[in-house]
Amino acid sequence: MNINPEANGFHANKKEADPAWAGVVSLSLGVFGLVTAEFLPASLLTPISQDLHVSIGAAGQSVTMTAVIGAIAGPAIVIGTSRFDRRLTLLGLTALLVVSSLLAAFSDGLATLLVARGLLGIALGGFWAMSLALAMRLVPERLMPRAMAIIMTGVSVATVCAAPVGAWVGEAYGWRSAFVIAAAVGGLAFIAQLLTLPAMPSTGAAGLGTMATVLRRPAIRLGLLTVLLVVAGHFAGFTFIRPFLETVPHFGVEGISVVLLAFGIGGFLGNLFGGFVSERSTALSIVIAATGIAATTMALALAGNLASVAFVATALWGFSFGALPVSVQSFVTQAASDEAESAGALMLTTFQVAISSGAAIGGFIVEAQGLAGVFGFAAIAALCGSLVIGVLSRRTVAVAS
Repeated sequence: MNINPEANGFHANKKEADPAWAGVVSLSLGVFGLVTAEFLPASLLTPISQDLHVSIGAAGQSVTMTAVIGAIAGPAIVIGTSRFDRRLTLLGLTALLVVSSLLAAFSDGLATLLVARGLLGIALGGFWAMSLALAMRLVPERLMPRAMAIIMTGVSVATVCAAPVGAWVGEAYGWRSAFVIAAAVGGLAFIAQLLTLPAMPSTGAAGLGTMATVLRRPAIRLGLLTVLLVVAGHFAGFTFIRPFLETVPHFGVEGISVVLLAFGIGGFLGNLFGGFVSERSTALSIVIAATGIAATTMALALAGNLASVAFVATALWGFSFGALPVSVQSFVTQAASDEAESAGALMLTTFQVAISSGAAIGGFIVEAQGLAGVFGFAAIAALCGSLVIGVLSRRTVAVAS
């Protein structure tokens, strides 16, 4: 069977229309707010755990909650809102970002914080499940790579800003202030989307049947397995990056902010690199990203007590992970451009299952073996993902030929 989407007639003929670039930018702003809110606990885990009087491992489950709910919410929203205008659905999801951030900011215990993070999971899951399909509604097909690059810029900027700014704001004004800022960003995104997005009546095409059909494609299954391994490994380590930097190389708050800023800048550059390599080979781009994550997290596990190693490895880790999302998006676009919402929902669910399982496994490892052990797990999982896409993608192509 040929997995090339064009060879199988997967490219839908799309009528040329004027691109709605303002709407695309509003999506980028929305994803910036969502990813910022998603990543905040990684830089605030210590003060959150102290303020709410829970362990680091328990506080880390705020990441797990977002991921678990997001995994369920993505497909559920795609199917459950199939008769709704996508503009209204997106505005509702952005409003949830505001509500969840405010609830987190004023939470009085771990239970309230977990509810807030669950609401964020609904917003995050719904947005990511529909992002590819929304971009296809806003620009002609020939401009899709540019539109996705603009949307992914929101992820890159959030990666640069969320962790270091969150750490700095948390130290200067308290961890709750960081979530108030996330709510303000969500409010700006809501206004921008309200003003710029056109009506986008749903086609009603996505459903369990179409998802099952897409899942039967070998390239999709291969991509999902790779994402499951690599992203689980990444978030097992990244969830506990601040406690690690505090207790192993013994960085202070200012040092942690600098290291996380380096991670974010690395992620921004990695996103550009991943897009460049993906134009030539999406599988190669994923292999490079996964191998980089494995190498850098192993360096942290083995020599992270050295400040110089911790700094360089974390920056290169950011670069490697930054290349992963755009590489995976390109891989999925090639494999299932005709079923964008269904493919997006499947990818979103896999991402969130990987994040939640990675954070949960990381919490268990931290409690049992300490912080260094979790980075060893991250390295092994990412390396397995690199081998999966590197070896099996060649076999899949060979069988398809």
